[in-house]
This record gives sequence, structure tokens and C-alpha cells, in this order.
Amino acid sequence: MSVIQPFSAIRYRTQPGQRDISLLLAPPYDVLGEHDKRALLARDPHNFVAIDLPHTPPKAAGPAEVYERAAESLKAWLAAGVLVRDERPALYAYLQQYEHQGVPYTRRMFFARLRIEDFGAGNVYPHERTFGGPKEDRLCLTKATRANLSPIFGLYSDAQNAIARRLEAALPAAPLAEGTLDGVRNRIWAVTDAGAIDEVLRAMADKPVFIADGHHRYGTAQLYRDWLSEQQGPLPADHPANFVLCVFCGMEDPGLLILPTHRVLPAAPVSAELLQADERLSLAPAGELDPQRIEAALNEHGPQAVGLCGVGVSGTLIVRPADAALLDSLEPERSHAWRRLGLAFLHAYLLDRLVTPRLLNGREPEIHYVKSASAAVHEAREASGSAFLLQPTTMEELRNVCQANDLMPQKSTYFFPKLASGLVINSLAP
Repeated sequence: MSVIQPFSAIRYRTQPGQRDISLLLAPPYDVLGEHDKRALLARDPHNFVAIDLPHTPPKAAGPAEVYERAAESLKAWLAAGVLVRDERPALYAYLQQYEHQGVPYTRRMFFARLRIEDFGAGNVYPHERTFGGPKEDRLCLTKATRANLSPIFGLYSDAQNAIARRLEAALPAAPLAEGTLDGVRNRIWAVTDAGAIDEVLRAMADKPVFIADGHHRYGTAQLYRDWLSEQQGPLPADHPANFVLCVFCGMEDPGLLILPTHRVLPAAPVSAELLQADERLSLAPAGELDPQRIEAALNEHGPQAVGLCGVGVSGTLIVRPADAALLDSLEPERSHAWRRLGLAFLHAYLLDRLVTPRLLNGREPEIHYVKSASAAVHEAREASGSAFLLQPTTMEELRNVCQANDLMPQKSTYFFPKLASGLVINSLAP
């Protein structure tokens, strides 16, 4: 079962009439560089990035002193009243309002602690592989600050959105804090009503939690728990280090968008002739499609269809397996759900078994990951290469792959927009 808890958050001090913390919020640490960090601190020296990103790039552990400075800043801000810790445990309702392609959306979520489980042994499922370097950086920061500074992003199934509605019914009149970051309005409320909290905890108990984003942070929480157990002996069941800060969102929430990440192969012009020579493929020329319409065009050809643009083809070429079961004999160790993914078809067949041996003479292709279809097509043509345009991963695909204890291909999901960092901190001190 999934075990979640309310908690007493550490957060920026706000008061009636002064709840705007826009200058203090930051994007997730793993999308920022040193230039971004300086720009955020120039807006306000107390911007959250000062403690959440002590070392750049955060792909490996930095020197010990940078993490010590982050911990000192956290203590100093608490002592000075820049940050406060709430007295009562709460679930923190979190709303993001934003626009995508001119359409307004509201994403309804909440912050809570999630009990850490080993993958495959409980109700928490990953959807992508993690790497050691980023976890080393986060572990150093966690040991120094004794806190989860930023959350993982967890999804749960709730077709009726009953949990979000129950929390919404218990919201205080005014939010604790609000701030706009990169055009997205973020607001949080503390829900302390015991009845509402109890109903949410009971409703969540039998729901699997799928990690949408923050796999490295979840792995870091596991490492910190184990390290602390080695230092202090077995931890009590309710010790904060047995939990990790999580933002929860219903998979059916109308404001939850998954966008595709397209692939560009510079200097690798995949031609129509190369693909036509393979009888396992079905090809459909689509002419000069507006890149913004590619998703709808691909959808008409089924979930495994991908688009090809670049110097090797005229206009857009839609490519899919002639037989949906193409990967069944080629990748028998993978799950059925994985073998039906468009991304699996792209990587395991088009790239690994066609482009690499026949176009690149066995050399691994250089792959650039690009979020905009227009930018991907432009880069491919400028670099005399190819762009593979993709459909967004669906919630059903993600759930099916995770529950088969399999992992999605790299960069298979881009959950839009990103969560803001700096809204709440979860202390790991008992």
C-alpha cells in the first residue's frame, strides 16, 4: 500500500497582503546552469536556487564546502525569519495555472510525504533509469541540509478526481503563497482539517504511485535513509528519513500534459530510399506538414507512428511498423507494453537496426533531444541531418510499462509545465 503523511513545511514567510514569492521561486535545479543561477540570485539574493543548486553542473558531487554553505544559508534564513516552519502538519494543495498553444489549463496537485519503498517491492513505480552522478550531488546536499529541498512528482489514478475535489473543498480562503515563474502561476494552501487529511490518506492507500519526474531525488532519498540507518542504527517506522517529499497529481487531471521530446540526428540524413528498402516498414508521405500539426497527423497512423523530416526526405514521411508486433521477436526480454511504444520502435528498430548499421556503418548516432517540433526540423535541415518527430506518451502507456516492471526509453515524457522549486521544504530531522 502507498503510505503518505502530512508534514510541517519549511517555507518562505508570507502574510496577508504579502503572499507573492515570485522572485524567490526557481525552476528545478537539473534544468539550470551557472548563468541561470546568477540571474535568479540577481533578482533576489534569497532566491531558492542559493540552497537548491550549490554546485553546477549537478551531474556529479562537488566540493564539500558548497554543500556546507547551502546548509548554513538554510539555517541563517530560518534564524532571520526569511523562512519559517509551520506548526501544524498539513497537506499542501498546489495549483498551477498556465497556457499551452493558447489553451488555458489548471493542474491540481498536493504536497505530502511518501513512504520510501524499493522498486518492485511495493506500490511505487519508476518509469526511467537513473544514473549515479546526479544522485551523488543530491546525497551530499541532503546530508548537509537534512532536508528534501525539492519534491519528486508522483502520479496516481483517480478517474473521478475525487481526491483533488476533497482537498479543494477544504482549502482556506487565501493561499499561503503564490508566485509566477516562466509564465506559470503557482499557488499553495495548507490543508490542516483532520477529516479531509484522513479521507485523502485512506483514498491514497491502495493507489500505485508512478514517478513522473524526480527519479534521482527518489534514489537519493533511499540512499540517505540507508546511510542514516548505518550511522544511527535502525530507524523508527515514523522517522522522516523513511519518507520523501512528493507532489501528487491524478493521472486523469485535465491540467496534466505530457509533451513529446523529438530526436535530431545531425549529419545523418536518413533517406526515404533507405526506409523503402525495408519491407517491415509502412511509409506514408505527408507532404510539407506544419510541425505544429504533426501530432494529429501521426495519431491517424496509430500509436507507433513517427515522423521523419530532414535533408533525406521531401516534406514529412510518416513511418510505422508494417506489423505492430515487429519488436516481439527482436526484444523478447522487454514487456509487451514496451514493445508497442512508438519510442521503442524508433530506438530499438529504426535507430539500432537500420540507421546505425546501414547509414552510419555501426557508429552510434549522435542524438539531440528537442522539445519543439519546429526547432527540431530547423536543426535537422541546418545540420544536414534528420529529425524524428514523436507523439506524446499517453498515461495508459506509462502505466502499462511501469506495472510490467519495465522502464520507458530515455526522455519519453516531458511533463509540462515543470514544478516550481521553493514552495515547501521537508525537514528530515526527527
